[in-house]
Amino acid sequence: MKVMLINGPNLNLLGRREKSIYGTMTLADIENHAAARAEALGIDLVIFQSNHEGEIIDKIHEASTLGVTGIVINPGGYTHTSVAIRDALLAVSIPFIEVHISNVAGREAFRQKNLFSDIAAGTISGLGPIGYILALEALHELLGSKAR
Repeated sequence: MKVMLINGPNLNLLGRREKSIYGTMTLADIENHAAARAEALGIDLVIFQSNHEGEIIDKIHEASTLGVTGIVINPGGYTHTSVAIRDALLAVSIPFIEVHISNVAGREAFRQKNLFSDIAAGTISGLGPIGYILALEALHELLGSKAR
């Protein structure tokens, strides 16, 4: 099982930005925890972060050629704006779980528009960095049950 973990814009600033919303863990901390959990689950994890929409789209396209069977994505601010990332996810037909560190439903009105949740296998929001671990475990179960 191969899973791609994609983080969108400004998530490279975790641990320094708006700690009251996003906490003190850095992106590297989150990636290390996710990599350890993926290894324990027998998942080959590919990790990627970009602040650029086109790079995220290219990585999603690449996922289908790399044999990726599931995606965990935190689109960051693109959650509310990127039809192009949504279309890329639809185009590759790889099941994905959307993750948000903060509870976007309880934040500003403009964050209520979500372009991914209706096409995601699931959405995890507001549970902090553990949401990434839960997403890996969920994909492991979902993809594993399809293989049985």
